[in-house]
Amino acid sequence: MNATPPAVVLMGPTASGKSKLALTLAQQFGAEIVSVDSAQIYRGMDIGTAKPDRATRAHTVHHLIDILDPDAAYSAAQFVADANAAVLAIRARGRIPLLTGGTMLYFKALLEGLSDLPQAHPPTRQAIDARAAREGWAALHAELARVDPVTAKRLAPLDAQRIQRALEVFALTGSPLSSLHGIRQRPNLPGPLVSIALLPPERSSQHQRIADRFDAMLTAGLVDELRALRHRFALSPALPSMRCVGYRQAWEHLEGRSSAAQLREKGIVATRQLAKRQCTWLRALPALAFDPFAPGTATAITALVADALHRTGSGEAKTILPLRAQGQAL
Repeated sequence: MNATPPAVVLMGPTASGKSKLALTLAQQFGAEIVSVDSAQIYRGMDIGTAKPDRATRAHTVHHLIDILDPDAAYSAAQFVADANAAVLAIRARGRIPLLTGGTMLYFKALLEGLSDLPQAHPPTRQAIDARAAREGWAALHAELARVDPVTAKRLAPLDAQRIQRALEVFALTGSPLSSLHGIRQRPNLPGPLVSIALLPPERSSQHQRIADRFDAMLTAGLVDELRALRHRFALSPALPSMRCVGYRQAWEHLEGRSSAAQLREKGIVATRQLAKRQCTWLRALPALAFDPFAPGTATAITALVADALHRTGSGEAKTILPLRAQGQAL
């Protein structure tokens, strides 16, 4: 038995109810939430990221929210370092770390280790972006297909961020990104943990929730939020923050390339595609999966967390499921 209470890892696609469940768990078990979201790190990007409001954050402590301006970049390696520091600080206060969000690359880095890849190299990225401006991302995708067909096959021809990274890695190392992905460091999250995935059995069960969620963002002022950010910061559509679903489509709308109706349609479609990718990642990660929309799911997950804490002397519950050993599936 390890005296250190486990960190709780709660993963799920967009619109699966993970934020609401995380708040319930945090309040019941005295946890502090560590956001695993590559968009909520940015200040001012509140509506399009469904960021918890100030009242919620005043009641339940959140970490790794509003740590950068939207004109800055942030890597998985930086996230791992920041998340580990947050987890250690939370445990030092005698509280439970609860890591939740939808950025599956960050979860993979925490649970399975980072791939041994070079850090971002701004001059190389600028050169790639300049070529894309002249030739188009489809042409660079064709080049990627020649040097790294495995990676190119899984990327859309206009997936600028991932094409840029794959070409950057090849330029810096001379090796295809696909050949380096399997070379991993050890898992990064310190101490014991219980890993939970909210995984809808059918995408159709999410579609209406996704549409309702995006409509709510539009009603709340997503376009106005982006307009204000563009006045405040030197932003471009190539920045990671502006590639986020919702903001990318709102940017096109502000540039006059889509109507309000097209913005809504494109935003909903892009969010559904994001959810599909998130679910694909989730199925490959070590976790105990629950249907987020099934009756009794929240109760079952609460009991699982209580059991995990009981085993380390931090709660009162009967055994129902074993803790996940690091690097092994439940």
